[in-house]
Amino acid sequence: MNEIVNAPGLAAPVGFAHAVVAAPGRTVYLGGQTAQGPDGVIIGTTMAEQFGVAAGNVVTALAAAGATPDQLVSLVIYTTDVPGYKAALPELGSVWREHFGRHYPAVALLGVAALFDEEAVVELVGTAVIPA
Repeated sequence: MNEIVNAPGLAAPVGFAHAVVAAPGRTVYLGGQTAQGPDGVIIGTTMAEQFGVAAGNVVTALAAAGATPDQLVSLVIYTTDVPGYKAALPELGSVWREHFGRHYPAVALLGVAALFDEEAVVELVGTAVIPA
């Protein structure tokens, strides 16, 4: 399995891992997932609603590639509203656990001016490793 590493000299991670040592295996690179429904229309208006749909899309893409959420080694979260993301953290924690359980890969949050879908406020890009 992939090994979660939290460096003792760094602040304690909450909701992410400092590093992940990927086991030998097949690497899955996910395209960016927003809150798009099957019809291509963005679902939800709040950060938590859109994050939930995007996270569900990540899980669906992982499954199609033969992977599971616990095999995520890295997740980059892009948002057009960093203050809104921070304000939604209590809700986002439960949304995270609904889709990813208590597995926390290496995570980065990046504020961006815009996403491809104008209505989208969050986009998730991940990498998973399916152990050999």
